[in-house]
Amino acid sequence: MGDISVDQLAEDCYAIVAENAGQKKVKAGDLQKAMAAKYGDQIGRADVKAAIKQLMDSGRTVYGYFGGSSIELPHKEAAENQ
Repeated sequence: MGDISVDQLAEDCYAIVAENAGQKKVKAGDLQKAMAAKYGDQIGRADVKAAIKQLMDSGRTVYGYFGGSSIELPHKEAAENQ
């Protein structure tokens, strides 16, 4: 993977998801393309998958399935706002 850590990739992926929250559904392929554009041959598909897994496991992002699989920020439940 070179000098780029999974933690750094996870932060970059999270920034993209947060930036697009509520505007555009971000798919795993979108993150793969963005990271490939940023880092080129220094990373591979498995590296981006590991970063996404880290974000999911930590709870910082969740999968959404409305209109196809996407990666989203967790939604606050309506009951929490009362």
